[in-house]
Amino acid sequence: MVKCPVCYQEKKWQGNAYRPFCSERCSLIDLGKWAEGEYKMSENLSEENSETVDDY
Repeated sequence: MVKCPVCYQEKKWQGNAYRPFCSERCSLIDLGKWAEGEYKMSENLSEENSETVDDY
């Protein structure tokens, strides 16, 4: 059993198409939070430790 990171409801991991979420609804809520910029990085990246596409 794992807890959904959105609503904290416990669901079985196996057979759950929306894992780590409990449902499509919670999956879409999380996606919306990313799209609206509600999730932030905990620290700013400096130029010396940031990577760009050109680095690869």
